[in-house]
Amino acid sequence: MSRDARFEDGGERPLRLRAFDAEDLAVISALVQDAVFPVSEMVWTRRDRRFALLINRFRWEDVPQAERRGRDFERVQSVLAIEDVVKVQTQGVDRADGDLVLSLLSMSFVPGEDGTGRVELVLAGDGAISVEVEAVEVVLRDVTRPYVAPSRKRPEHGA
Repeated sequence: MSRDARFEDGGERPLRLRAFDAEDLAVISALVQDAVFPVSEMVWTRRDRRFALLINRFRWEDVPQAERRGRDFERVQSVLAIEDVVKVQTQGVDRADGDLVLSLLSMSFVPGEDGTGRVELVLAGDGAISVEVEAVEVVLRDVTRPYVAPSRKRPEHGA
């Protein structure tokens, strides 16, 4: 008998997840909410048809353990890669500003015809990234050990 995975099942192991549909992408979206990254860590490789971000991801899956143990919250560097990319567009993102730090709020898939569509990344401050794809394939992979979040706090969103 199988059961759904829980946040606690991840323990201290690095995350390695793939999304192949909108439901899968919703899970990754929840895990990358409030990730921050410099605009310089955003790369589209046309030849490989890959759009990738090196993000500093808040470890939402670790929140219950951190609260239970009374320790600081953590972040981890992760690669967020979107495969089979046809086109990338940004709104409200100044790629020339090398010091610009972006905050990722959510990701979603807007279907097109025959499995094509758009992966939309919503950024804080009215920014957005639209990634046209031939099919949904998004990979989230932690690439460093967790570290104490610089703010030592859990991200909060105003009501």
